[in-house]
Amino acid sequence: MGKNVLLSISIFLAVSGVYYLLSNRGYMPRLGDIIFQSSPHSDLVDAIEGATESKYSHVGILVQKDNRWFVREALREGVCDTPLQEFVDRGRDDSISVFRVKKQYEKYLPLFIEKSASYLGRPYDVHYLLDDEHLYCSELVYKSFKDASGLTLGKLQRFGDLKWGKYKVFIEKVGGGAIPTDRLVITPVAITKAKQLKQVYSSY
Repeated sequence: MGKNVLLSISIFLAVSGVYYLLSNRGYMPRLGDIIFQSSPHSDLVDAIEGATESKYSHVGILVQKDNRWFVREALREGVCDTPLQEFVDRGRDDSISVFRVKKQYEKYLPLFIEKSASYLGRPYDVHYLLDDEHLYCSELVYKSFKDASGLTLGKLQRFGDLKWGKYKVFIEKVGGGAIPTDRLVITPVAITKAKQLKQVYSSY
């Protein structure tokens, strides 16, 4: 059997496996879907979930390359594309929630994907600043959609308005100083409340 045939079979099985797993769970992937999960516990994850009073600590954008599904996300390693199944497996209990752009906003999806690609390779933002040099996960989604449409996907919040009290020591250690209470941030859970989105699936 030729190498090309073996490669085609491997790709088919990989893609089919994702479709089989997710379709049996009631979800069929669609380009531009926004996928949320609970990352494995760590001091940072617990601070994000605790401060935002949400189970969601991570979010990414569904993209397709060479007939395979990936999640475009901002990780510690920087902005990258992760195979969808790897993304699902990495979350706690393999659980995800998926939100989809409503019909009247679908016209922005091609540019949304294109703009998100322009951030590939950018380093992760441990200080959660809304600049373009470094990005955190929900910032990547928020900025890419705003770049494409001019619309805000969810509401910015003052850091001081989040429930960060019990995580003060950790946050100050990571940030290297006093908590920036006036800094504006976009959180994963804030994106779930965006008027442009509707939830289409959750395994929580």
